Amino acid sequence: MARDEDTTDPATAAVAGGFEHVLRHVSDEILSGRYRSGDRLPAERTLAAAMGVSRGAVREAFKVLQAQGIVVAGSGPGHGTRIATTQGAAFGRMLRMHLALHSTSYDDLTETRIILERAASSRAAAVVSGGRHDPEVLGRARQLVDEMAEDLESHDFNELDTAFHVAVAELGDNNLVRDLTIAIRESVAATIRSAEEKLPDWPALRARLMRDHEKILAAIEAGDGAEAARMAETHIRSAHDALLPLAEA
Repeated sequence: MARDEDTTDPATAAVAGGFEHVLRHVSDEILSGRYRSGDRLPAERTLAAAMGVSRGAVREAFKVLQAQGIVVAGSGPGHGTRIATTQGAAFGRMLRMHLALHSTSYDDLTETRIILERAASSRAAAVVSGGRHDPEVLGRARQLVDEMAEDLESHDFNELDTAFHVAVAELGDNNLVRDLTIAIRESVAATIRSAEEKLPDWPALRARLMRDHEKILAAIEAGDGAEAARMAETHIRSAHDALLPLAEA
């Protein structure tokens, strides 16, 4: 029997091999501490020449790293490709995939969010009580609560809602909790929007959610971690119970 011939295009094979080389290089540079959050990577042409690979290999590696949330690509002079400073969007894409594949559920994500946001709210209250917080972040949280009191459509309210919960996580000075908060919110955003469009009385739910935010923030400002955590859980479960039946309808 004749042996199957290798019909792989040599140029394609070269890009594939170079692409893996670039991925390993960027990973090694990050792990060694030579690349840090926000650092700009060399231009495609420069990196390709330095590593002895094609620009196509560098481009493909950058695409994969961007999809993983490791790098972000800017446009225009002085921007280029940089090491990402947050992972919320990348985590969110991953969770949306798991939702689509039914390897996790809206219920699972809600329970996970409750654990995270109870901890974040309690931690934020402790940091504020100890005077170790960033006044700018606390002021932003207060401004977001004030803006949510306006007569907003669900889409605009949800953007402010997400920003508020992210600000609470930032007050607790935990970047991973912040990024996971963003990820879970992004992963269920479409489900929430779909459910809210079916609500018979959106203004009533908006008013209830806004009052919850007021109570969470008041507890944080008072340094009452137990109450902040309790209100965070009450708030999330209340929204979940109101929206999930409509999302599944």
